Amino acid sequence: MEEGDFDQRLRDLQREYLEFLDDEEDQGIYMEKVKQMIADKSQRLVVSVNDLRRKNPERARNLLDNAFEEQIAFQKALKEYVSSIDPTYAKIQEEFFVAFNGSFGNKHVTPRSLTSRYLGNLICVEGIVTRVSLVRPKDDEGNPLETEYGLSRYKDHQTLTVQEMPERAPAGQLPRSVDIICDDDLVDKCKPGDRVQIVGNYRCLPNKQGSFTAGTFRTILIANNVTQINKDMNMNITLEDVKLCKRLAKRGSTDMFELLSKSLAPSIHGHDYIKKAILCLLLGGMEKVLPNGTRLRGDINILLIGDPSVAKSQLLRYVLQTAPRAITTTGRGSSGVGLTAAVTTDPETGDRRLEAGAMVLADRGVVCIDEFDKMSDIDRTAIHEVMEQGRVTIAKAGVHATLNARCSVLAAANPVYGRYDQYKTPMENIGLQDSLLSRFDLLFVMLDIADADHDNMISEHVLRMHRYRNPKEQDGEVLPMGSTVEMLSTENPDNDEAEETNASIYEKYDPLLHGNTRSKKEQYLNTKFMRKFIHISRLMKPKLTQEASDAIADEYARLRNQDMMDSDVARTQPVTARTLETLIRLSTAHAKCRLSSQITQDDAHAAIELVQFAYFKKVLTKEKRRKRRVSEDEGAASDGEQPAPPRAKKSRKTAGAQGEDPYTFSSDEEAEPVLRAARSSQPEPTQRTTRSSQKTIDTNRLTQFKSALHQLFKEERANSLPLSRVTSFVNEKYSHETFDDGEIMAALDKMTQDNQVMMADDIVFLI
Repeated sequence: MEEGDFDQRLRDLQREYLEFLDDEEDQGIYMEKVKQMIADKSQRLVVSVNDLRRKNPERARNLLDNAFEEQIAFQKALKEYVSSIDPTYAKIQEEFFVAFNGSFGNKHVTPRSLTSRYLGNLICVEGIVTRVSLVRPKDDEGNPLETEYGLSRYKDHQTLTVQEMPERAPAGQLPRSVDIICDDDLVDKCKPGDRVQIVGNYRCLPNKQGSFTAGTFRTILIANNVTQINKDMNMNITLEDVKLCKRLAKRGSTDMFELLSKSLAPSIHGHDYIKKAILCLLLGGMEKVLPNGTRLRGDINILLIGDPSVAKSQLLRYVLQTAPRAITTTGRGSSGVGLTAAVTTDPETGDRRLEAGAMVLADRGVVCIDEFDKMSDIDRTAIHEVMEQGRVTIAKAGVHATLNARCSVLAAANPVYGRYDQYKTPMENIGLQDSLLSRFDLLFVMLDIADADHDNMISEHVLRMHRYRNPKEQDGEVLPMGSTVEMLSTENPDNDEAEETNASIYEKYDPLLHGNTRSKKEQYLNTKFMRKFIHISRLMKPKLTQEASDAIADEYARLRNQDMMDSDVARTQPVTARTLETLIRLSTAHAKCRLSSQITQDDAHAAIELVQFAYFKKVLTKEKRRKRRVSEDEGAASDGEQPAPPRAKKSRKTAGAQGEDPYTFSSDEEAEPVLRAARSSQPEPTQRTTRSSQKTIDTNRLTQFKSALHQLFKEERANSLPLSRVTSFVNEKYSHETFDDGEIMAALDKMTQDNQVMMADDIVFLI
């Protein structure tokens, strides 16, 4: 085709596109869009292929098949049309661009289905952004920027790599990727981890190797429209949504908090306190930066640890669907560098650059780490700074940078022994460092306890879940194997459901989904409205009142000074100054759920209740072994006096090694009389043994004595008390069954062995 014919053809195409844009006599849609583009000082007009297909089918067909030539004519027509509306603006901007959306039919593809037959066509590709280059200025020939002053004009240029979505990749095959080139106003439209939909011209470029051109050509997509399809970008909050949230928040703090926590993961039975804690994590505390530069963390971190099959991973998966920005990873599938940041080499320029890890990508969001216990200690140490300071500091390979990673961490782990051993303390079961545990605000132990009634409820609940079927599906309908039905248009399907969402904010009652666990009058919020409510609640900034401050300060002092009088209860994590900040963050989250501007005493009490539940765990004692030992002693005593002491010595040694028997000797001096009795069989050692056996106390009586002593020290606010005062107070409290001197001395001896109290000169000292 000669140059004159080509120019004439371009002018004909330009005239047809100009007629399409100048629709004042029709509906005037694009005339208004162009005016709005001028008002926004933009250079790119978004045109629907569907509108072009209705008005000029031939041009729409040619646009998809021969995008390069048609796009040039369309952009010239747009510049001419802008000149007729606003000549001044047309002179200021040298170029105008056209972006396309709508239905692309068989041109709507994935990176896997891109073949040579699409070269030169206008196509639409969906995928996940895996790599984004820096924004570099380049001229039209692609030459790099040199130091010149006023001689050249440059435009922004950026290269993306888009990978096929994992759920759309065929089974057993790796996802494929395609390179995207973005220019001008399309740069920095997305970042790694975003799910995008890109419309552009599919072209091939020669592949240079040194100064030679290789026989293989690489293909790229020159973008003209970039749309994010992330769930946080789809969230359109209207004034009606804000009014609904305010109306809902007037129900009262307790009712609102209960309603929101029950609406979290309704398909998971039980775990009420854990759901409340996860709700607090989604709402978050309030971050503060003091004038001296100190940052007070507002993100809440939670660790779930327990037996297999207690819905830990399901709770993490629900948070992924609810949080505005959430990224998931696993302990074995990620390293410390992959969680924070890595230094790599840019293939284009050879410069060192940073690649963001999962926690940096989840800035202002949530990171869900499953199988947290499977990570190595080195990798776990790498996230210490992120969890407390909210940033990643890199100083390697000549790169010194600080990246923001202000994210909450929700981690799930299994105990050290695979299953939680209730006869060991929580610290022995968890097996993590205190420096890491103190960075978690709450640590929950989830147990799989065999209980007939509870198991029946869970089995009924799970069976109902499996019987449920979507009401939109007909009985016997064949479900589509592929997901090509979802790829017919670039329109967002959430827009069609907006009216339905606004009409009802509650889940519709379904007998299969909810069964006997929920009455018809009880209401749960649906997931879409939950996301909107959480988004609005996070914007609140409540202030701490004096009453709430006093309640939090008293609880913190009690947690720090609380002596573990109850021997069957142990802490799940250390109580440090971070615990005080935990109470403040949880109180703030509780105030946010009712859209309040103040943190009241009720908010503080709700936070205290969560901390009390998460910080303490009961430790069982092995009663069966103790009973067997007692029965052995009784049998030995009936046989005769001579063999009794050696058997007692053997059983006491075993129990003492396991630390389970309250009757064990704590030192060799106390065991010496029994050893002498075994050797000499004199009556005097027998009297000593009898006297020592009189100084024993039952386990229940010991627990009662510890409780009374703890109450006395708390009321007196003293570290030492006379023995007479202790005796009178204990017998006043348990007047119906008083303690004699032998029981009191036996109880104090036992507590002295456990390093809980110390006695000297008839004075009891609290350790």
